[in-house]
Amino acid sequence: FQLQASGGGLVQPGGSLRLSCTRSGSTLGHLAVGWFRQAPGKEREGVLCLSSRGFVEYTGDSVKGRFAISRDAYKRVLYLQMNDLKPEDTGVYYCAADIWCDRWRGSHSTADFHSWGQGTQVTVSS
Repeated sequence: FQLQASGGGLVQPGGSLRLSCTRSGSTLGHLAVGWFRQAPGKEREGVLCLSSRGFVEYTGDSVKGRFAISRDAYKRVLYLQMNDLKPEDTGVYYCAADIWCDRWRGSHSTADFHSWGQGTQVTVSS
């Protein structure tokens, strides 16, 4: 199924932003869901992953204590709350779904995932 991320924009360092991810026409289903990002000139990295049971099973080292993942009670919307944003958080943010959170670790092709959404640009700059 197709995922769509939204909510990106330009924010000053230290600011906050909340991204959303929805599945067209339906819920997010009984899958692990989460976020990746890719900064200019850098490899894609996992940010956060929420298991199908609602547990955070992956958190990227660079976002610990600043970013949080959640979803609404009806599993219709996945959120990424980003606080204390830094210029190095700049990049395109993608939401993805898979059976487990295992693929948030290491390097994997987007084709390996159950679903991969269009990204949303986040720019942190003064």
